[in-house]
Amino acid sequence: MPLKIQHDDRVHLDLTPMIDVVFLLIIFFMVATKFAEMERDIDLQLPEVASAVPLTAAPKQRMVNVHDDGQTTLDNQTVTLPELTTQLATACREYPQLSVVIRGDAACPFQHVAAALAACKDAHVTELGITVRIAGKEQTVRR
Repeated sequence: MPLKIQHDDRVHLDLTPMIDVVFLLIIFFMVATKFAEMERDIDLQLPEVASAVPLTAAPKQRMVNVHDDGQTTLDNQTVTLPELTTQLATACREYPQLSVVIRGDAACPFQHVAAALAACKDAHVTELGITVRIAGKEQTVRR
């Protein structure tokens, strides 16, 4: 019984799509380098400035703490009310959207918190917040 041997067709790899992609990449890079050369050839005198200030990100928010004895701190630095107004006004000129949060001690007379609010108003602070603590079952009171 003779064995039948079949000859399969030869396997071949079609390189046409790969050659097309390579030609497209060559054309893209040739065109891109032409644009870069044209930008370099533009005769343009750029304006000059006397001084430049680096652009920095605005601070998250400034914290004003009013303690029970009337002492006021701005970002953990003790300040008087006129100093508070001056520092916040300077910060608002640099960052118009400056956010200020006032935290008043529970035992503090409200007059001290109202004075801090007035200092923020005089400094033209537009983003202002006051923090409070929600009463819970276990609450510690400082005296």
